[in-house]
Amino acid sequence: MDSIQESAQTVPVAGDSEVLVCGGGPAGVAAAIAAARAGASTRLIEMHGALGGIWTIGAMAHVCGMHASKGGILREIQGTLKARGAVGLSERTFDVESTKLLLEELCLRAGVRVRLHTRVAGVVRAEANRLAAVVTESKSGREAWKARVIIDCTGDGDVAAFAGCGFDIGRPQSGETQPMSFIAIVGGIHLDQVRPYTHARVRAPGEEAACHKHRLRELLEEAGAPPSYSLPTLFHVREDLFILMSNHEYARSATNADDLTEATLRGRAEVHAQVRALRSLGGVWRGICIVATSAQIGVREGRRIHGRYTVTAQDLSGGARHPDAVSRCHFGVDVHATNPNQGKGITCEGAPGKPYDIPLRALIARDVDGLMMAGRCISGDFLAHSSYRVTADAVPMGEAAGRVAAVAAKSNRFPHEVAWQVHPVTLHPAT
Repeated sequence: MDSIQESAQTVPVAGDSEVLVCGGGPAGVAAAIAAARAGASTRLIEMHGALGGIWTIGAMAHVCGMHASKGGILREIQGTLKARGAVGLSERTFDVESTKLLLEELCLRAGVRVRLHTRVAGVVRAEANRLAAVVTESKSGREAWKARVIIDCTGDGDVAAFAGCGFDIGRPQSGETQPMSFIAIVGGIHLDQVRPYTHARVRAPGEEAACHKHRLRELLEEAGAPPSYSLPTLFHVREDLFILMSNHEYARSATNADDLTEATLRGRAEVHAQVRALRSLGGVWRGICIVATSAQIGVREGRRIHGRYTVTAQDLSGGARHPDAVSRCHFGVDVHATNPNQGKGITCEGAPGKPYDIPLRALIARDVDGLMMAGRCISGDFLAHSSYRVTADAVPMGEAAGRVAAVAAKSNRFPHEVAWQVHPVTLHPAT
């Protein structure tokens, strides 16, 4: 491969904070809010033009893994959106634009300094194996951001990878990863007319849980646009607004720009073709249209960064409990088929899961000090990741990471030096 030699340059330090959060998705927003509320000077860097990650940029504003035990910032977000009339009938599907605004309001109200349109491009490691700064690229050029504690909420573990941390991707033998999904927001249909095809319906006695998905797939096949995902779903958002998840992009890497590009182009073409096909059926579908498509294809699986504990399939099957738990997961093994020749839906793998704990140690990088992770890039194996990657767990992970980071930064300690206690009502770091 040809290469060029860049000339050396001096990178200006654009900011110095106690806590720096990279990535403004569900985990990152929660981490930043929690750190700022705990009294730490906090900065949040996001590469897109809005906060929310998969909820907003990815247009998949449905909270998988929600459980009555989930509280904190996740429940605050849900409750506020409900009060604003911005949730669907299930109360787990959010209006994308309302979510963008609320997350910005929560961050600014907490005192978080937000920088959008800024991408992580490198890191600076100091002496004694400590991560000292993150380097970014933006319209403002190349800049450095110092912090006492850095939290990687990029989803794909970009900060940790730049720092030289070990990581795993995909299945342990083949490296196959779960497919990406390109999401569309659709309108022009009415819930009372299409309810049998949507997530927002009451199941009849004995009816299969995924019956509405099968109906929608059969309808798309009848219309001449069979979906690449065999369990397509219409999530009700509000009035005549829905989220359509009907696409799978297989054998594409989340860490390869060419793969992301090809998956995005194919995904957008597929969902447009599906909506045209549904509209051609006439009747209740005659007015269906695409309101918006995701600005970033939905990625289920990128790097899993090596931490001080690895969450495993055995943790799920045994219902593991940890004294330093940050979240209790109730979502089971959810592997979207990695090989379309062996099915295009959800594969049955591993033992049925039980509610299990994610320990703080899985959120602390093993190979460099001063770095934490939250969201789907934490330390875990392939099957465990298919469970904890959902946003109902990403938010409490981020919230815990932010609290611990604030205590560590303000007391001049590393995150692994902060004791974490499980309280009957809340999880909090011991100061």
